[in-house]
Amino acid sequence: MIGDKKVLFSGMQATGSLTLGNYLGALKNWISLSDEYECFYSVVDLHSITIRQDPATLRKRARDLLTLYIAAGLDPEKNCIYYQSHVSGHTELAWILNCFTYMGELNRMTQFKDKAAKHSDNINAGLYTYPVLMAADILLYQADVVPVGNDQLQHLEITRDIAQRFNSIYGDVFTVPEPYVGKVGARIMSLQDPSKKMSKSDDNPNASIYLMDDADTVMRKFKRAVTDSEGCVAYRRQQPGIYNLIDIYCACTGKTPEETVREFDGKGYGEFKLAVGESVVDVLRPLQEKFAELSKDRAYIDGIIKKNGEKASYYALKTLRKVQKKVGFPEKIR
Repeated sequence: MIGDKKVLFSGMQATGSLTLGNYLGALKNWISLSDEYECFYSVVDLHSITIRQDPATLRKRARDLLTLYIAAGLDPEKNCIYYQSHVSGHTELAWILNCFTYMGELNRMTQFKDKAAKHSDNINAGLYTYPVLMAADILLYQADVVPVGNDQLQHLEITRDIAQRFNSIYGDVFTVPEPYVGKVGARIMSLQDPSKKMSKSDDNPNASIYLMDDADTVMRKFKRAVTDSEGCVAYRRQQPGIYNLIDIYCACTGKTPEETVREFDGKGYGEFKLAVGESVVDVLRPLQEKFAELSKDRAYIDGIIKKNGEKASYYALKTLRKVQKKVGFPEKIR
């Protein structure tokens, strides 16, 4: 709790390019939360290096992501938007929490197994202890709530377990976070395999719409989107490709699935795909224009990085000092 507001923490990795799924499923919904919560939105660049990164590319993507947060509508005066790597408390707390996390818990983490299978040539300790750093990210700011999808619920559960274990030994040090229950963002699936979520790491470039895709690219990808042989625009799970396209159209236009089905009754898939593509272009255009404008104002973005990094560090240090005292570290002489 900061003042009268509960604390909310979330973040995105500074790898790859954000997709339409990231925007409609998460980022778009973050914008209204600052009225209700004290929000910390991190560019989680420490997590990014569990996979080898080109340094210059990582720096650019981190800055682009922070700029995109603002371009999407997050007010940096109301929300703390910062680089994870600029707040040393994340790694300091992660080490302490490593000592309160059991090997058996980490062995059960399904994301480690998935990532290890994809990156068999680089199965490093950071990949294995990734959930502990994620726990530190959340607990460092005494977050009350964390927006999570189903694929992240396991990480929140281990965070809760670690917090409760620490609290049972040392008293009420950490707030035990709850999953954020509010407006659910649209679940956007791959355009080429609608059984999978749209992903920024998909090997097929036609599977995902990226936030910086130009209008021609967006339209081309929707023309190639997987549908089926039934030929009718219906909102049925048995037609996963069309079901996904209807979800995208509704998320971009504000229409309901029922209204969409009526609108395209008797019309072919080709016409429907064009309409979906145009609705996405209309959503992305103002975001892209704002991003381009902000990217030119280096001093403004630098100022946000400095100010919000200092704000995040202030709150992080409050928690870290309490934890260090509890575990018995000697106090610093100031």
